[in-house]
Amino acid sequence: MVRTLSLFFLACALVAAEPSSIQETYREPARKLIDAALSDQEGMQRLQYLCDRIGNRVSGSESLERAIQWAAAEMRKAGLENVQTTAVQVPKWVRGRESAVLLSPVRKPLSILGLGMSVGTPPEGITADVVAVRTFDELTALGREKVSGRIVLFNPAWEGYGQTVMYRSSGASRAAQLGAVAVLVRSMTGNSLQTPHTGALNYTADAPKIPAAAVTVEDAAMIARLLLAGSPVRVQLNMEARQDPDVTSHNVMGEIPGSEKPGEVVVLGGHIDSWDIGQGANDDGSGIMATFEAVALIRKLGLKPRRTIRVVFWVNEENGGAGGKAYREMVGDAVRNHVAAIEMDGGAEKPVGFGFGGAGEGVGLGRRLAPGAAAQAPAPPGSASQASMARAVEIGKLLEEIEGGRMSPGGGGSDISPLLAAGVPGFGVRTVGTRYFDWHHTNADSFDKIVPREFQLNVASLAVLSYVLADMPERIGDLK
Repeated sequence: MVRTLSLFFLACALVAAEPSSIQETYREPARKLIDAALSDQEGMQRLQYLCDRIGNRVSGSESLERAIQWAAAEMRKAGLENVQTTAVQVPKWVRGRESAVLLSPVRKPLSILGLGMSVGTPPEGITADVVAVRTFDELTALGREKVSGRIVLFNPAWEGYGQTVMYRSSGASRAAQLGAVAVLVRSMTGNSLQTPHTGALNYTADAPKIPAAAVTVEDAAMIARLLLAGSPVRVQLNMEARQDPDVTSHNVMGEIPGSEKPGEVVVLGGHIDSWDIGQGANDDGSGIMATFEAVALIRKLGLKPRRTIRVVFWVNEENGGAGGKAYREMVGDAVRNHVAAIEMDGGAEKPVGFGFGGAGEGVGLGRRLAPGAAAQAPAPPGSASQASMARAVEIGKLLEEIEGGRMSPGGGGSDISPLLAAGVPGFGVRTVGTRYFDWHHTNADSFDKIVPREFQLNVASLAVLSYVLADMPERIGDLK
């Protein structure tokens, strides 16, 4: 971490001390791209269609396949070349009906969303007393005697998504190891208006699979207060969730072929699937539509980069990551010809810049951090050279006028992590991140949350970064 930050600050100093040929060469095309993005309406129109006419797009659903076919048609309409949908096997998890009721000490319906990939309850449901814990250490301290036969409520303090999501992802198996019959998890957010947040869980092989659901911040706090006051709490949970056999879905991709080095590729995109609630507007409709529009504008302006720019809508990011893995397998040894990978998967709030990591850096970091906090989050050590970081900072200076070019250590994203693991330099969009986790994985993730100007700013920053990376003489990962 110390080495990574030292390289970053040294790169900034070098850029400040020397005239930038990047800025001189690309000032005019950057200006054109920014102007085009800030006057563009097509990106928002496509995003509105995706949200209002197709809606949520959980893996394995008919709506996801409609979105995939529509997206491929839109890429062709925009003039992208080599448009294709490539087959990917994805899980098909079905939510079914679900409900929860607080039975005592008072009777009250609880607002819940079953966690993705959870098993269901028996047809009659599960009725049990509740124990509440804030941490895994508290769970362990209770022991099997106080957990067995009960429903465990995980009520952790909100310390940001990256620090708190472990209770959602692994809480069910941890509780099941001590005999719990079900799990309720405080929704992963700092703000709530009785809004439950879903998300995937991961069962381990050494524990029974028990049902798990998210409850609202308000209901979690109430249950914890009742227990702290010495009142036994009893809940009835009903969930019809089930796992069907895997089905065939598709990644979607289109290109601007390189004018001199078409075999070398800058890839950018996001994930086309969402959860089965809301409209998937910020997560990640905004990411796929912004990256698509960035590439469409490069083509519309007649800019012809030396290398190929490829936009990809990866499938199944939310509950498996099959799309990113399949893309890595598809490119095979040609991964060495990937110059850079860029992911937008943190909502369309005002962009502040990008996280940048060299070959192998940021693997596993993904976007599972608050978008605004990611720039300050610890970045795992990697191989981003001083010269590579300096070049990234130079490119970022082309975005100074829209305050969207700050480069910080630690690039990555869930879908591009297989590419980063293979040595491809990665960039992840960073935004102010003020509201993203208010809507994340909820029914409130709808088109009305997208601010048109902020969406356009994301398009502008993506267009400039991807074009310069694809056109500049050197590959950014080769700079030493």
